[in-house]
Amino acid sequence: MQTVGQILKKFNPQKDKYISREFQAFGVYLAEELGDYKHSGMYIKLAKTVHRAILEKALSFVSDSNARNKIGLFMWKMKQLREEAEKRTLAKQK
Repeated sequence: MQTVGQILKKFNPQKDKYISREFQAFGVYLAEELGDYKHSGMYIKLAKTVHRAILEKALSFVSDSNARNKIGLFMWKMKQLREEAEKRTLAKQK
């Protein structure tokens, strides 16, 4: 995880015009790591709405694998981790 200061040091206003928030930078980072620049908006939304730990675990899982479809594997693992987190929170509430 990067601090806001590190992101601002790398920020180039001519090149990175649409990145003004930390979650946007992380969303673009996810798109780069998965090689899916076409859907960078989706990754930015995920970075805004999904807990960072879940996204990082899913990305780590994908980077450690030799899968051909890294995007599908990332989405599957993220869904699995979100469901596990929801089950844990429900169990704590009872």
